[in-house]
Amino acid sequence: MAGRGPKGAAKRTLLLDTAEKLIVAEGYAAVSTRRVGLEAGVKPPLVHYYFPTTEDLLLAVYERAAQQAHQRTLEALSAPQALQAFWTLSRESAHTSLGTELYALANHRKGIRTEIARTAVDFRASEAEALSRALGERLDQSICDPKALIVLISGISRILVMEEATGLTDGHAEVRALIDWLLKRVARPEPQDEPAEQPAS
Repeated sequence: MAGRGPKGAAKRTLLLDTAEKLIVAEGYAAVSTRRVGLEAGVKPPLVHYYFPTTEDLLLAVYERAAQQAHQRTLEALSAPQALQAFWTLSRESAHTSLGTELYALANHRKGIRTEIARTAVDFRASEAEALSRALGERLDQSICDPKALIVLISGISRILVMEEATGLTDGHAEVRALIDWLLKRVARPEPQDEPAEQPAS
C-alpha cells in the first residue's frame, strides 16, 4: 500500500521537516498543506494522503517535536550535572523556539491545545521523576520540588528565547544569574569521599 515502508516514511518525514522549518522561520500561520507541498516539491494529493488537513499536519508536527524534546530532556536529566544540563538545553533556541511557536498555535487550534495538555502532564511527571532519580537525596525539596523546577526552568527558558527573538535582552543576564544561583542551592554538593586511613608508622 502507498505510504508504507521506507519510501512512505521518508516522504512523511520530508513533509514534517518542511512544516517545522516554516514554523520556525515564518511562524505557524505560514503553514498550510499547499505551502508545505510547494516547499517540499510534492504534489498536493500526496500531501493530503499523509495529512488530509492542515490541522492534521500541525498536530503531527507537534507530536513529533514534543516527543523529541522530551527525549532530549530525559537525556539531559540523566547527565552527571542534571540540573545544569537541563538548564543549558532549555536555553538552546533550537530546543525551545519551535515549542514556543506551537504553544502560541494552541491558542487558536483546539486540537493542538488538547494534545499539549494531555502530553505535557505525562512528560512533566516523567521528567520530574528523572530529576529526582538523578539527584536523589541531594535534591533539597525544602527549597523547590522536582516538578516545580521543571516548570520553572522550561518556562523561564521559553520567555528568554521568545524575547531574544525580538531583540529584547534587558534583564536576561540577571535572570540567568538568578537561576544559576538557585540551582546551586537546590542541589546539595556531592559527598566527598573520606580520605583513606594512613597506616600507622
